[in-house]
Amino acid sequence: MAPAPGTTAGAPVRRLTVLYDAECSLCTHVRDWLLRQPRLVPLDLVPAGSDEARERFPGLDHAAALDEVTAVGDAGQVYRGAAAWVVVLWALRGYRRLSHRLSTPAGAALARGAVLAAARWRAGQRPPGGRAYRRADGWVYDPRLGWLYTGPGCDGGACATG
Repeated sequence: MAPAPGTTAGAPVRRLTVLYDAECSLCTHVRDWLLRQPRLVPLDLVPAGSDEARERFPGLDHAAALDEVTAVGDAGQVYRGAAAWVVVLWALRGYRRLSHRLSTPAGAALARGAVLAAARWRAGQRPPGGRAYRRADGWVYDPRLGWLYTGPGCDGGACATG
């Protein structure tokens, strides 16, 4: 559960921001569950790739945050994938002991397996032929291109501007 390389190694975590995919039903279910849990460390839950996430963390790879759960500590620590889940569990009153077990070599393998299972399920929910996340309002996030609007009147990649 080590933070990303840099000056934040060893800095205490007093608050966490969890970036989650707001278009993923599993991710929003977990977000709702997290909101109901008593916490030892405050959690902010922010949609990955959102304007708020980009404002808070301008140097973060936001496309990667849409691909895997990312938690950012208040001193700039960045946790991804299984390490993010372990640190989020660590922040919850009822799950801190479990987080310590998952931070051992054997527990880390279990945490990685759970994250891989969730990723596989999420992959099955994506539209065929692509990694793009589509919203009902016409916006599409393509990790290679960023956010694109594909709503009515935007056939062929050109949108009417009124």
